[in-house]
Amino acid sequence: MVCVDVKRLEWSGFIGGVIYWLFVFWSINQNPWFSFWKNALSDLGGGSANAPWIYNLGLVVTSMFVALFSAYLIFIAHSKIQTVGGAYISISAIFLALIGIFHEGRYPHVFVSTYFFIQFFLGALVYGIGSRDTLGIGAVFLFILAVVGALVKWPSTAILEAYEIILVMVFTLLVPLYSKNFTTFGEYESGG
Repeated sequence: MVCVDVKRLEWSGFIGGVIYWLFVFWSINQNPWFSFWKNALSDLGGGSANAPWIYNLGLVVTSMFVALFSAYLIFIAHSKIQTVGGAYISISAIFLALIGIFHEGRYPHVFVSTYFFIQFFLGALVYGIGSRDTLGIGAVFLFILAVVGALVKWPSTAILEAYEIILVMVFTLLVPLYSKNFTTFGEYESGG
């Protein structure tokens, strides 16, 4: 029997978020016109941006880390509900990559951008409901914050997106800190 060391994947979601922000700041460096107060983050990957490939590549690279994180969630799932939540997040990884492929100004950019967030937060909510512990409470709270955040009138789309991305990153921190997990597939270890 081959054991898969899934413990190495537990921080992949948060690392993906950090990598995303590194690409954002690299892209902003190439686009001094960009303003968090006036633009959308996707403007960095649109046709009027300098080196739009930087931002779009960042989305695709980040999606790989979200996919690894979703695999981790599925491996450590203790219920069918958690498995479904992890699967939803795996689909969000596909939509995240599609944001970079169908960059700003191309159809269906708005749909894939919106659906990434919807799919991720639904996945986090479902995963949390299956937890029935601190992680579950945190996931429900983050879902409520995401919905409320989507209803608030923000000064710009970039600020709304940054808010939602921070919530995504908080969930990726809650999972390794508050879930019971496996060190290797098939070997149970009690966590935080």
